[in-house]
Amino acid sequence: MEQEMYQRLAKHLDNLPGGFPPTDSGVELRILKKLFTPEEAELASYLTLVPEESRVVARRAGMPREETAQRLDEMSKKGLIFKIRHETGPARYCAVQYAVGIWDLQVNKLDVELIQYMNEYRPILSKQYWKFPQMRTIPIGRSVALEHVALPYEIADELVKAQKKFSVGLCICCRERTMRGKSCGKPEERCLAFGELADYRIWNGMDRVIDLRETLEILKWADEAGLVLQPGNAKNSLSMCLCCGHCCKVLKVYKRSPRPATLVASPFHAAHNPETCQTCGTCVERCQMEALKLEDGAVRLDLDRCIGCGLCVSTCQTDSLHLVLKPESEQPQVPKDIIDTWIRLGKARGKITTLGLITMMVKSKVDRILA
Repeated sequence: MEQEMYQRLAKHLDNLPGGFPPTDSGVELRILKKLFTPEEAELASYLTLVPEESRVVARRAGMPREETAQRLDEMSKKGLIFKIRHETGPARYCAVQYAVGIWDLQVNKLDVELIQYMNEYRPILSKQYWKFPQMRTIPIGRSVALEHVALPYEIADELVKAQKKFSVGLCICCRERTMRGKSCGKPEERCLAFGELADYRIWNGMDRVIDLRETLEILKWADEAGLVLQPGNAKNSLSMCLCCGHCCKVLKVYKRSPRPATLVASPFHAAHNPETCQTCGTCVERCQMEALKLEDGAVRLDLDRCIGCGLCVSTCQTDSLHLVLKPESEQPQVPKDIIDTWIRLGKARGKITTLGLITMMVKSKVDRILA
């Protein structure tokens, strides 16, 4: 019976945009047993991507309202589902996909066993990620020349200035590497959250509250430390990861590719002026993708490897490097919000159709009326 609960949850998670594919080894079920009790696994399978009150979930699951509300709160604190609180009115709950999602919310609960399970599962799971990118790459403001018109959500400084709530917490990639004795040596507290995600992470003790001033200071530090800025792939992103090639699993995949530029969602690429370049080599050291190399006494730029992060630009003393916008036909379309991102990812995986999405929303509305 318990095995059936975990299998049902695994199938439910695989039907979410990010996917949770089955394996021959069954490691995905070992992960779920590590994170969920049997009762939590059963209840989680009744949640959808539509935020709903606990009474609605209770009706769908056939459980008492009070017990459902208590269990949902406990699951939220464990980073297994998402809870949206309101100053007035009841809280709402929705499903969280495994990655990016449940896994990332375990940052304060990692242990060696869970890391081992994830490393076994990651090669299978990561194949789902590239159906449609869940993260983008954007530069800090000083990397973009003023004459280039860029939308606010394409520049890190402007993206965060549009937010009202801010938090910072540990990077799960760095935490994992440190626990395995392979730390990059940089501070682990570097992942930013905004809005409702910031509230959720603060309430659950994952993050600490910061303000706009400190957020901008963190971005400045990230640029100085040579970190790539990767917000969620949406115009109104709720998160931003500050990533190094030593720890970040996404950057590692990019770097292993012969053409990282084809994988990343970025509207920019670097441009190099060899006439003013003094071949100091700073840009070569800072580039996470080895897009810049010193060859025959000159800096060479490989655009197939450039991900448009701007790290080479911000420290170029002779202004020999700058970012330019790609041709409009090559610029990725940025989803409106995280829901739009999920829809596009789900469609790319063949798990969400327009009819299926409408059906889910109608069912949710009916359940709310009847609950």
